[in-house]
Amino acid sequence: MEGLVFEKGYKENEALRDSFNELALNTFGIEFETWYQHGYWTEKYQPYSFIHQGKVIANVSVNLLNLVIGGESKRAIQIGTVMTHPDYRNQGLSRKLMELVLEDFKYVDLVYLFANQTVLDFYPKFGFKAMDEIQFSTNYDFKPANQSRVKKLDGTNPEDLSFIYTLAANRKSISKTFGTIGSEELLLFYSIMVFSQDLYYLEDEKVLVIFQKEDDTIHLYDIVFTEEVDIQLIINQIASPESRKIVFHFHLDNQESLLTNEIYQSSNVLFVKNLTNVILPEKFKHPITSQA
Repeated sequence: MEGLVFEKGYKENEALRDSFNELALNTFGIEFETWYQHGYWTEKYQPYSFIHQGKVIANVSVNLLNLVIGGESKRAIQIGTVMTHPDYRNQGLSRKLMELVLEDFKYVDLVYLFANQTVLDFYPKFGFKAMDEIQFSTNYDFKPANQSRVKKLDGTNPEDLSFIYTLAANRKSISKTFGTIGSEELLLFYSIMVFSQDLYYLEDEKVLVIFQKEDDTIHLYDIVFTEEVDIQLIINQIASPESRKIVFHFHLDNQESLLTNEIYQSSNVLFVKNLTNVILPEKFKHPITSQA
């Protein structure tokens, strides 16, 4: 296409960033400007974009992070924000951007993404394979506990966000079987844009817990800690007498006590390109708070 320009990593270019945000808002209903203004759009998030007449018209973004698999850290990129303006679709722009990304990051162990149902035939062309995730949950009997001091954090408060970022930058992976590290910027995106009123710091345990209660069910989205903790103890701290079920939105080791581990039902499908033949667990759940 005449006049087509390729750009990447242009977060400090206000005009292109605004155009990127406009396309993301129109495509997915999300925006990245708030995340940027808080200072958490770092070099770990790199948009690869085609520009036409000064506007971002197609994009494939790269998120740099490490996966913890079987107790070992693996280099990975997670692809996200794959989008094309309606006027420029069916011209192979996403394919060209994907090729550029895969060439730049051919040194990593794993490339992966979460694709919506409309593009499931696209990614296998690049060597990606669809994989099932597992949803872990357990029934729960309320156990009164000595209550920790709980500080409710605010995802719109810069001081609280800075505290969360520092904690997350030094966190341990919840799971040694399957987890993420180096994804603190993604966690901050969720803290700002999704779970801004669901952030609780247990001061005695020095643990950040992100959760929501829905009737008798607790949806546990993340537990952020720098020293090993007893997850059962954390659950007892946040549960209430009416709590009957815990749903884990991350991988949980020592699953023998769980009553349920079933295929995770989602509108998005996990695709993985395994470049160094990493042995993946038979069953695993990618942490929701580091999903791009």
